[in-house]
Amino acid sequence: MTDLPRRLGASDLKIAPLVLGGNVFGWTAERDAGFAVLDAFVDGAGEGGAMIDTADVYSAWVPGHQGGESETMIGEWLKASGKRDRVLIATKVGMLSGDGGEKLAPTRIAAACDASLRRLGTDHIDLYFAHQDDEATPQDETLAAYAKLVEAGKVRVLGASNFHAGRLKSANEAARAAGLPHYQVLQPEYNLVSRAKFEGELQDYCVENNIGVVPYFALGAGFLTGKYRSKEDFATVRGGRMGDRLDERGKAVLAAMDAVAAETGASLAQIALAWLIAQPGVTAPIASATSAEQVADLLPAMSLALSADQLERLSNAGS
Repeated sequence: MTDLPRRLGASDLKIAPLVLGGNVFGWTAERDAGFAVLDAFVDGAGEGGAMIDTADVYSAWVPGHQGGESETMIGEWLKASGKRDRVLIATKVGMLSGDGGEKLAPTRIAAACDASLRRLGTDHIDLYFAHQDDEATPQDETLAAYAKLVEAGKVRVLGASNFHAGRLKSANEAARAAGLPHYQVLQPEYNLVSRAKFEGELQDYCVENNIGVVPYFALGAGFLTGKYRSKEDFATVRGGRMGDRLDERGKAVLAAMDAVAAETGASLAQIALAWLIAQPGVTAPIASATSAEQVADLLPAMSLALSADQLERLSNAGS
């Protein structure tokens, strides 16, 4: 059994080994479905540690949306459910332009945080991510802006998403030199068919410095659920992204997962998540769901212990 909950790096946050992705809320999961997903996840994640991950930019890519739709729905659910004390909220800044400029400029961070707090209907954000790096803004200026939020009690812990190893290292060195809060959590793209962005220098740095890792696209945007196995399966919102994954390596990974599924009785989604949970440095993968039934399929991954042989076969598939 996987320990529940897990400490998130060196921070004081403890989370279940699965994080609920909020990118679908207000997009492919409307209010009723979204509320059902949130209730199912929080109720199924056990006592404490239920983290919900969102961003101010979700879902600005949808025609007619401006961003903030996901945070707004989560805020409405928090108010209706009364479950704020049972969840940890992670959100992000840096991809949605607005008051105060763009990306990680100090004025933008301040304005974006207040806007996120309003939409979420809460007085603090448990984990606040820089959604992407901003090389145009000096890192110490960005970190000083975050420090003001931490001092004001608006943010508890800082995280970085989509950072390369060198930039994460230089940011944390700048923070320590100036006595500022540093990034204690990383959110990279990482899964069985997308490994190059994390494995190697970035993973080593996180392990050596006890930085918690919560990978996004844990299910490969749905590919690792096994439902995209031919071109005919691509006619969905996400299916169009699968074409580049259905190569020989992708097929080999699915074949290895099928074999492990036959051995364990677990679903492919559970296997993909359990593999991630077992990787060095990873605290909890992020996965989205659009129905309570999908949540019910994801939750068992938290306690699925794959054997060393199964983990090795999955890791080596297609190599």
